[in-house]
Amino acid sequence: MTSAKDERRPAGELEASVMAALWAADAPLTPGRVQTELGSGLARTTVTTILSRLHEKGIVGRERQGRGFAYFPVQDPHGLTARRMHTELDRDEDRETALARFVAQLSPDDERLLRDLLESGEQLESGEQ
Repeated sequence: MTSAKDERRPAGELEASVMAALWAADAPLTPGRVQTELGSGLARTTVTTILSRLHEKGIVGRERQGRGFAYFPVQDPHGLTARRMHTELDRDEDRETALARFVAQLSPDDERLLRDLLESGEQLESGEQ
């Protein structure tokens, strides 16, 4: 028999939940407010730790509010996904192979979308519209 404390969440799940709360908010949130928004029974200290780590990673910004901080997302969800993709590419010594395997695993629709995006970027760079 395992207790609730023994059950661990998948890596990144808490960060994703905290980011969802921040994205849904119309103003920066304190750790206590994030805790309330999550409604998951997390300790405020746990939420504060997650927010601090996200701030250290540059994923959230913060502003002084009273004796503590209120946090806000630095990027939208799509920007964060793009940032993670760049981070993973930067970790790989063979960038060409990593990109080739990524493209090889795309669905036909995603491959077509990527081609369209690359072509539109080339047109913008050359001044065409």
